[in-house]
Amino acid sequence: MSHSLDSYLVLSTLLFCIGMFGFLARRNAIAMLMSIELMLNGVNLAIVAFGAFSPRLAVHASVIALMVIAVAAAEATVGLAIVIAIFRNRRTPLVDEYDTMRD
Repeated sequence: MSHSLDSYLVLSTLLFCIGMFGFLARRNAIAMLMSIELMLNGVNLAIVAFGAFSPRLAVHASVIALMVIAVAAAEATVGLAIVIAIFRNRRTPLVDEYDTMRD
């Protein structure tokens, strides 16, 4: 089976597009956070694929991928904490209801 950079980039683009569609189509805050994670995983796959197929980028791609993973973990932690705090206050995970907090 032939492994090429193109197949990894197609998979990466597919993951990113699924995440983007999920973010734009869903109104549930937790589903939106999961969609953002899918998008970040698509970017990570592209970075690691470029690093694997370009020897000069191998070390740098791994470091960048680890940084993206760390940012994704921090984003998930802070995002989930905010969603839980709002859920305790409003009793709904739907982002359409969050704008009523101004009232």
